[in-house]
Amino acid sequence: MTAPDTHNLKISLTTSDPPQRPLEYRSISAHTAHEVLRMSSTPIPTSTFVTESAVIPAQLSHVWHLIKLQDFSSWWSKLQGAEYIKGASPETDVVKWTFKDGTVLDVKQEEHSTIDHYITYSIIVASPALSYSSVISTIRCYPITSGTSEGQTFVTWTANFSSDADAGVIEDARFKRKEALADLAATVTKK
Repeated sequence: MTAPDTHNLKISLTTSDPPQRPLEYRSISAHTAHEVLRMSSTPIPTSTFVTESAVIPAQLSHVWHLIKLQDFSSWWSKLQGAEYIKGASPETDVVKWTFKDGTVLDVKQEEHSTIDHYITYSIIVASPALSYSSVISTIRCYPITSGTSEGQTFVTWTANFSSDADAGVIEDARFKRKEALADLAATVTKK
């Protein structure tokens, strides 16, 4: 076993706000500097829950009929196609989503309510494989009944990822939901 390098290094700690003025200078060993660098490359703890929302400029009935797993490709520009997988589950619907980038997801409907206007689904198979264990997503539609947006629809799209999802996965999910909600709004305003 070799002894840690004892050469002293000077580091400068700075504030995060401009101007970047030094708070203090401290001498540390090369071994400690290595540990600081090692710790900075570890995964960043992050929330694994995403919520995106939008006001869709159409009545609830016009939006809700598009929120079916097999119909997502009619409004989500990233999807090339969506088709039922017959016999995949005796209990519920499973739909294969094929994205334009080549990604294929088998999506299982977990819950659906025409009374409360929501659908919950999970990904059960992915190609290429996902970097996390699981995710469950819900899209909810609410009629806006007063105010300047009366007659329109408020839509939320959430995702609850397993704890092994990293910050990149969470940000990607956030971006894709924002983009998809914009596609949904564009689709209903064309009609």
